[in-house]
Amino acid sequence: MTTERVNPPELAPPTGFSHAVVATGSRVLFLAGQTALDADGKVTGGTLQEQFERALTNLLTALRAAGGTPADLARVTVYATDVAAYRAHAPELGRIWRRLAGRDYPAMAVVEVVRLWDEQARVELDGFAVLP
Repeated sequence: MTTERVNPPELAPPTGFSHAVVATGSRVLFLAGQTALDADGKVTGGTLQEQFERALTNLLTALRAAGGTPADLARVTVYATDVAAYRAHAPELGRIWRRLAGRDYPAMAVVEVVRLWDEQARVELDGFAVLP
């Protein structure tokens, strides 16, 4: 698979995402929403940062189990119950992303939601990848 990150100079410089990703490969992988659930189905982590790390770890686990790598991610959507808190912790969340997924950012969006399936969940990530 090949990916090309497209960040036109006419748009604001992206921080922690790419404006567009052109992906060429043979398989598209759709990743279900992942929250901070442990293997027993219980939400873990009391802070947004802890839950983000677990949700991202879960998303990457599903990606790797299907034969992908973080560089194969073409799109990720983050659903947060408090966008103001997400923005306040963005630098730390960015460090977590880079540690777990690297610096090849997919196209991304952050959307505030009233609540998630599990009431204790503060954040959920879903997305898709293009695999070779």
